[in-house]
Amino acid sequence: MRIQDNVFLVTGGASGLGRATVQRLAGHGARVVLLDLPSSAGAELASSLGEGVRFVAADVTDPAAVQSAVGRALELGTLRGLVHCAGRGGALRIVDRDGNPGDLALYETVVRVNLIGTFNVLRLVAAVMARNEPADAERGVCVLTASIAAYEGQIGQVPYASSKGGIVGLTLPAARDLASKLIRVVTIAPGVFDTPILAKIPDQARKTLGEGVPHPSRLGRPDEYAALAHHVIENPFLNGETIRLDGALRMAPR
Repeated sequence: MRIQDNVFLVTGGASGLGRATVQRLAGHGARVVLLDLPSSAGAELASSLGEGVRFVAADVTDPAAVQSAVGRALELGTLRGLVHCAGRGGALRIVDRDGNPGDLALYETVVRVNLIGTFNVLRLVAAVMARNEPADAERGVCVLTASIAAYEGQIGQVPYASSKGGIVGLTLPAARDLASKLIRVVTIAPGVFDTPILAKIPDQARKTLGEGVPHPSRLGRPDEYAALAHHVIENPFLNGETIRLDGALRMAPR
């Protein structure tokens, strides 16, 4: 799928992986709708990138709000691509140190945002893409975001790992389902990246996390995620796969 002059929707586009993706796509001539929460810096980012980038405030679990963002994208032209980066963390033990059962509400919230939010955005975008005229034998491409926690979730990552594992499990059947519509679905599973989520932990802990990556021994950079998303969009034979982007890291139990 060509990037220049096509329209893309990027969720979670105001910071971290999504922000780097918005900047990369816009820098390569795409028109972009940046979807993020009302409290985000999305409006400022869109304004700094020019007329080809628009911000829509929305929660990815809200069907009406996401549908509105899709409508804004269609105002810019034919919606050909989705990069879905929106998500959240949430630490939770199944049984806490005092012997109490884990917080069901927190578990439901994380799964709702990360997994149900992914399905909600994917279904609404794919329904629009399915009506596109084919371009180079495809109508659209959807890039989703999981995590290596889907494979090696650590102690305390039960809700996060569950939700990201669900996205990995969604990828192949979604790609098979949408193949008849000429729409590709590929997921990126990042390792430890230098994003606002990690910015909340102490510097020494961040340094230790980076040193645990075999090579290169550092945190991933958001533009490295964006570069892979760029390649997925442009490579028509990538489909139905989850790609680890982690410097060969395999997470320990804690």
